[in-house]
Amino acid sequence: MLPAADVADPEISIVVPALNEELTIADFVAWCHAGLAAAGVVGEILIVDSGSDRTTELALAGGARVLRTPKRGLGRAYIDALPFIRGRYVLMGDCDCTYDFRELAPFVEKFRAGAEFVMGSRFRGYIEPGSMPPLHRYLGTPVTTAILNVIFGSRFSDIHCGMRGISRDALQRMDLRSQSWEYASEMVLKSVHMGLRTEEVPIRFLKDREGRLSHHKRSGWFSPWQAAWINLRAMFVYGANFFLFKPGLVLLALGLLLTLPLSFGPLTVGPITFSLHWMLLGLSLATLGLQCVYMGILSQVFFDYDGTVSARWFRRFPYNRMLALSGLLFAAGVALGGLMTGHYLRNGFRLLAGQTVNNLGVTGILFGVFGFMTFTFTLLLHSTAVAVRRGRSP
Repeated sequence: MLPAADVADPEISIVVPALNEELTIADFVAWCHAGLAAAGVVGEILIVDSGSDRTTELALAGGARVLRTPKRGLGRAYIDALPFIRGRYVLMGDCDCTYDFRELAPFVEKFRAGAEFVMGSRFRGYIEPGSMPPLHRYLGTPVTTAILNVIFGSRFSDIHCGMRGISRDALQRMDLRSQSWEYASEMVLKSVHMGLRTEEVPIRFLKDREGRLSHHKRSGWFSPWQAAWINLRAMFVYGANFFLFKPGLVLLALGLLLTLPLSFGPLTVGPITFSLHWMLLGLSLATLGLQCVYMGILSQVFFDYDGTVSARWFRRFPYNRMLALSGLLFAAGVALGGLMTGHYLRNGFRLLAGQTVNNLGVTGILFGVFGFMTFTFTLLLHSTAVAVRRGRSP
């Protein structure tokens, strides 16, 4: 639905979902017009309305465009709106007049300076007393922001701030999938994966209007906890590599250190004698470590938006060479395992303690497992990369 005075060729699109916001929508649209005028930018206001009150009517009267959609979640509203966005830059937020859209000039300045993703920060700006529940202000937002920064090595100060901007090109490439609250975390996480030029600007966060209940309060006491959990779930899914690649390298190195030096018998270092039991511990750690490393590499390929990560791993794991290496490792494992099996058969189905062949057998198991894991990983790496490329093709 188009307003009577629709603008042509907007530089920025203010895209905001609405669900029964007739109490604030007229003022919000007026704030947006004031903010666009103060910033000296031509912009459009696109309200994505899935409610049942007079929001659409009031938004159109105020000069906003309106897209009517079914009620399918906050993230889905932005996905539905993408084909209708005309601006080069997109500014998002809430239409409840808690984010002050009269002060959007800093976002425009950052975009014009080359930023692709601009996050608002309530903690670096102004938080009106009573606008943010203590649970959110002092626990939920700081803790989840800190977790995300640790996992991704980022420096955000307020990942749940709803007032944020992104270039339309980056938003299209981002391919948002989240249907609900977790879209906010998905957007931040993908901005890191994509290597977007990111900036933060301080913003003003205001109290709800008298008589208005926030969506969390409308949904009940459990809603904030549910929102926190689904956001954490998004962080862990998109940040799986944090738990895999580097920890896997540590486990792999420790496991090899406990296994390979003991291949020909026990070693004594100070008061400790490293025997066959230490080898078995090393075998377990090394196997777990290599599994984590390979899974971490695959997770990097899943979130490789420009192909550079995939190309690097293809160079390090060329198909023919890795299959040859896998075969050699597996053959060595079979040979060493065969020595231990022969010893076992010759001694009446018993392994005699203190025999070097036992240690060589454990090393053989390690080689055999590594060979098979490398073979299957190489197949998965190359098949996964093909699937990812096919998924990105138009």
